Amino acid sequence: MKLAVMQPYIFPYIGYFQMIHTVDVFVFYDDVNYIKQGWINRNRILVNATDVLFTIPLKDASSFKMIKDTEINKDGTGYKKILKTIEQSYKKAPYYETIFPLVENVFNRTHDSIADFAFESIKEVNAYLGISTILERSSSNYAESKRLDRAERLIEICKRTSATEYINAIGGMELYSKEHFASKGIDLKFIKSKPIEYEQFNNNFVPWLSIIDVLMFNSVEEIHDMLNCYELI
Repeated sequence: MKLAVMQPYIFPYIGYFQMIHTVDVFVFYDDVNYIKQGWINRNRILVNATDVLFTIPLKDASSFKMIKDTEINKDGTGYKKILKTIEQSYKKAPYYETIFPLVENVFNRTHDSIADFAFESIKEVNAYLGISTILERSSSNYAESKRLDRAERLIEICKRTSATEYINAIGGMELYSKEHFASKGIDLKFIKSKPIEYEQFNNNFVPWLSIIDVLMFNSVEEIHDMLNCYELI
């Protein structure tokens, strides 16, 4: 059994989906503190051949609030403007007619929190790509483990799911010890994406944008090749 745990991001980049694709159970870490200036409510898309950041507006966002308790602000024009920008930017993309309704559906749903929005965005993409990994939320399935420190909580979740292999983002190499996890009977590995490139309106390629960009320009079969374009360290 392979497990991964990660904060929920909105329409994250292809590397996030590589991690989901490679494990049996993926846990959204939604009962940890919201991170300002992170990727929880932000991402990048292609606008006029340039990467442009879009941000889902939030209500009273604070690093003292948990992600699951951080509410979306749909009252202003900012929220609707993001969808309009995506529509205008990708209208001539080869898979626009299929992908824009998927994105629009996520934006138009009733979401109480940024965690709900992110969860839905990832679930919809998984369904489209045929990724069958089991998705769970730490607040729903592993709330009692919150009392543990960072590494011990991940180990506890592994034990609860009978996972013998834990996959972490490459940035976690500075945070977690393979030896410590091995002492608990868990093989810790870090996922590192290999370079991925595809055609974007015949412009110079801009890498690591939101999965929205990947979906707009590539078929399901091509994206599945990308999902396997990584190495475990």
